Amino acid sequence: MTETMARVGNASSVHGRGRSARAVVEKAREQVAALIGSRPQEVIFTSGGTEANNQVLRAHRQAGQPVLVSAIEHDSVLSCVPGLEPFAVTAEGLPDMAALEKRLNTGEPGLISLMLVNNETGVVQPVPEVARMAKAARWSVHTDAVQAAGKLPLAMGPLGVDYLSLSGHKFGGPQGVGALLLRPGMDPAPLLQGGGQERRRRAGTENVAGIAGLGLAGELALASPIDQRALQRQLEQALRETVPRVEIVADTTRRVSTITCALWPDATAERMVMKFDLKGVALSSGSACSSGKVTASHVLSAMGYAPEQARSALRFSTGWNTRPEDVAALTDVLQALS
Repeated sequence: MTETMARVGNASSVHGRGRSARAVVEKAREQVAALIGSRPQEVIFTSGGTEANNQVLRAHRQAGQPVLVSAIEHDSVLSCVPGLEPFAVTAEGLPDMAALEKRLNTGEPGLISLMLVNNETGVVQPVPEVARMAKAARWSVHTDAVQAAGKLPLAMGPLGVDYLSLSGHKFGGPQGVGALLLRPGMDPAPLLQGGGQERRRRAGTENVAGIAGLGLAGELALASPIDQRALQRQLEQALRETVPRVEIVADTTRRVSTITCALWPDATAERMVMKFDLKGVALSSGSACSSGKVTASHVLSAMGYAPEQARSALRFSTGWNTRPEDVAALTDVLQALS
């Protein structure tokens, strides 16, 4: 990215420097397509997962179609347009498949959006099964795969989806850049107007350096996926041994290895976030994107947790560069706070 930023050139220009910038963008498009098992022409670069989610859902709502979303989606799905229909989840944080199938076969088809990995609990969602059910009822399918990229195998075909959203900073890339992947033949209306960039699917001068970083992160994630299962076991064992009555949410359900959601006994998440911060540990209360407004987690509320429990949720996240000594340092902090 530093090398790219040292160059001057608009990727939409036809002069030599512009063509050089265009080459960087197109190489990154190939790298992102490879991560998803897609084709480069089906990649739209965006400012992140939020923009990608908004483009898909807004396009279908503006076309007058019903849009079903799970009750545990990220706010960038739940809040992007009026008139969305949430569908219920179980106590394990998974869709109520019987109720969902009944709704899919009632009324006109539209779009269903189900994230691949929940950003608060880490629970892996049954996207392929829901997609098969939806396709049988002639619905289009979108998945927010922001938390899955670099941690789970991603391929548009096996997932059965028409749209897939990514965000670079969740798999080692830069903040402020992401992508929307399309199934061949899908062409959602642009969210941003005013230019012919991204095959007229997303107006605006390309963030060449950010796109370069996104592409390389995708290549590295494909070559070496993030697997922190050993650290997750170490972390959750430390929680159980040092915090009496702590509850690990969905600990018997399939989760990614990078997210642990813990309900803290007799304390609010806001209070505990501050205590951990004073000890040098950065963690989140529920969704990091909503940490400026500490409220009860809508995800846990949808799973049936009481309001006081939903207000006590702390999210421990690890990344590609988290080490055993980091978890050991966390264990020392847990002992100091217990």
